[in-house]
Amino acid sequence: MHTVLDSRALNRATLARQLLLERAELPVLDAVTHLGGLQAQEPQEPFTGLWSRLRAFAPATLDALLTGRQVVRTHLMRRTVHLLAADDVLAWRSRFDAMLRQRVVTTYRRELEGVDFAELAAAGRAVLADGEPRSMGELARAVAGRWPEPGPRPLGELLVAALIPSAQLPPRGLWRTKAGVRNLPLATWLGRDVDPLAPDDGVGRTLVRRYLAAFGPAATADLRAWSGLTGLPAAVQAVRDELVVFRDERGRELLDLPEAPRPDPETPAPVRFLPAFDNAILGYDDRSRIIDDAHRGLSVAGERVVLLDGRVSATWTVEEGAVVVRPLRPLTKAERGEVAAEGSALAAFLSDGETDQVRLG
Repeated sequence: MHTVLDSRALNRATLARQLLLERAELPVLDAVTHLGGLQAQEPQEPFTGLWSRLRAFAPATLDALLTGRQVVRTHLMRRTVHLLAADDVLAWRSRFDAMLRQRVVTTYRRELEGVDFAELAAAGRAVLADGEPRSMGELARAVAGRWPEPGPRPLGELLVAALIPSAQLPPRGLWRTKAGVRNLPLATWLGRDVDPLAPDDGVGRTLVRRYLAAFGPAATADLRAWSGLTGLPAAVQAVRDELVVFRDERGRELLDLPEAPRPDPETPAPVRFLPAFDNAILGYDDRSRIIDDAHRGLSVAGERVVLLDGRVSATWTVEEGAVVVRPLRPLTKAERGEVAAEGSALAAFLSDGETDQVRLG
């Protein structure tokens, strides 16, 4: 018989792994590495994600990691843009190649019919060989003479998101900076090519361990939802002897690392403001440990959310410099006070100290 972990036990484990139960003293690069990257299709959101997780987080530190090429923005998990440690991107990228191609082809199957992918990749690399960063559209137009039928969008997405491992360069993603996407091959930007895919799938085993460290206890369906990869059962099987097994209240098998934190379910959870598309929510197939099914659509719609007692209980946005909170349920007086205090601190952070206004709906 395996121990059954209820929703509250899973919630507290998730908060602990995601550095949301108490702010961590970790360096920013270590936090990005531990989390397995941060969702970053909205360029400013990772700053809020790290502010909510780290003590004394300074945006300039993340800026320095991006310009110093220790952290990069790239397409990876689920073909979405993530902020990842450069070492992880180089080590993992080949393991995601097939998934990235398949997801682009699924979207543009008709437009890309008949295109020789190897030939297209070679043409794209030849264009980028001059070391000049280009937007997706610029790269697509540069090769469109050879492939006029698909149109720039399918060609550009296939090249940048799948065929050529690429980085989105600063100033895109820097603090309070608006900048378009300019791409270079990872090998050019980082000075080292991605690691080749090893036949023993050591990367797959690493991904299993790293996912559980940041998200466990979790089911294999959760691992698949986070990564977008379908070919990890063999990797899970290979490390199974290293893991402990639980069940959730639905009877699903949950895997975990033996020494990973699983706090007492009654551990108090502070108010936390999460950015759009935060992986604490999107990193699972079954998200009931942190968000009610009735509100599940909020996370995929890009709503920023507030955790109260560890669960999604409000949304938030910024209007005229003020953090505006809209509860999803009635809040107690004590909860309103806690939300107001954390929201005020967030407003000061987002405005570089210009305002600390917060409004509760």
